[in-house]
Amino acid sequence: MNLAEEIKKLKKEMNAVILAHNYQRGEVQRIADFTGDSLQLARKATEIDADYIVFAGVDFMAETAAVLNPDKTVLIPSQVASCEMAIFLTPEMIEEARKKYPGAAVVLYVNSTAACKAMADITCTSANAVRVVESLNEDTVLFGPDSNLAQYVAKRTAKKIIPLPPNGHCYVHTNLMPENVRHDGVLLVHPECPMEMQNEADVIASTGGMIRYVAKSDAKRFVVATERDMVERLKMEFPEREFVPAWPDAICLGMKQITLRKVYESMKEKKYVVKVNDEIASKAKKAIERMLEVS
Repeated sequence: MNLAEEIKKLKKEMNAVILAHNYQRGEVQRIADFTGDSLQLARKATEIDADYIVFAGVDFMAETAAVLNPDKTVLIPSQVASCEMAIFLTPEMIEEARKKYPGAAVVLYVNSTAACKAMADITCTSANAVRVVESLNEDTVLFGPDSNLAQYVAKRTAKKIIPLPPNGHCYVHTNLMPENVRHDGVLLVHPECPMEMQNEADVIASTGGMIRYVAKSDAKRFVVATERDMVERLKMEFPEREFVPAWPDAICLGMKQITLRKVYESMKEKKYVVKVNDEIASKAKKAIERMLEVS
């Protein structure tokens, strides 16, 4: 069976669209209708004219698509495609932090659960985090769950940024430290990386920002400090350039739960449907839409 061809047939039969994150396996990226970073995928989810959205990403991304598309069926091909960073933050933590810092705004990275997003004033991605924070009237911002992205934002705004929680992080990016990585080309670094790594960067950017930078650059070789399959996306976009992962072991196990076969089975069996509690979805949608307006 040619899985890619069978998936194409199912897309027509179901009136389905496949969205894939830049960290997906190359085989999954190649069958997607749209591939992008978190911000690009959130935006695309609001523009889709389809009955089904098949989300090749981790759980919080599929939840975001479901929140933004209550009239569509959102499928995620694996029930264990999860984001470890999102687990760092709970609604109870947000509630306690609001009491401790009354009057502070709550900005949550999209890498958070829908239940947490429902308690946010606005969400953000790594691509628009600074712009989102700067759009607020409040001078103090509770920012979570990624403390490395919080530090990145803090260096670029006069507002007081309080990481929530103080130790939230992505295990993939946290291990991208100068002593672990190669640097024999233009070094592209994701802002989820620790500050030590950000300080070594030639460019700090979201995955979408990396693509835009390469498009304008004359350089021929790039070292990519983020999840290793971002290299696959860049090679597809710029086959004449050379891209190497800064660290070959930078692997998001959640993303890798999704394979071409699982995408096919998800569509064939219409599993696994992503559902978000109506009350939570309504509140989370406001925070997400406010982000999209700023972006």
